[in-house]
Amino acid sequence: MALKRTIGPSLILYFSRSFPRCFSMQRLHRYRVTLGIGGNIGDVARRFHRLLTFLQRDRRVSLLQTAPILKNPPFGFSSQEDFLNSVLEVSTSMSPQQFLRYILHVEQKFGRRRTFANAPRTLDIDMIFFDTRVIRSPHLTLPHPHWQERDSVLIPLSFLRRCR
Repeated sequence: MALKRTIGPSLILYFSRSFPRCFSMQRLHRYRVTLGIGGNIGDVARRFHRLLTFLQRDRRVSLLQTAPILKNPPFGFSSQEDFLNSVLEVSTSMSPQQFLRYILHVEQKFGRRRTFANAPRTLDIDMIFFDTRVIRSPHLTLPHPHWQERDSVLIPLSFLRRCR
């Protein structure tokens, strides 16, 4: 990663050629979706770059922008490595439920195994916002619960801007 900035006792921001970045909007779909991404197993920064490439090649989504990567301590289960987290904004024409299935598939493709709550992971993708939708169902809650309490979301989110 190119540039590193310490912003707190256990918080470090990393800036690279792809984090943060605005992408050309060649294909603009119907909905804007804000995603939180994270991981703490293996080379997570490289995996994030591979994720961007994967998303750019998928016609069902358009990558709009990324935020810097934040290194932060885990919460919940604290006996694990620090996490890298960032926020992406994409557009899609999939419904929220279709998009949830899509990101669960992408997590699995990138090696995600669900063992227990807050476990170490290769890649975690959370829908933070799906346009302005509010959904409360057994499988999907939007906006994402507790997003406003997590540095791993708030700090990268503060770097997003409307790309033109």
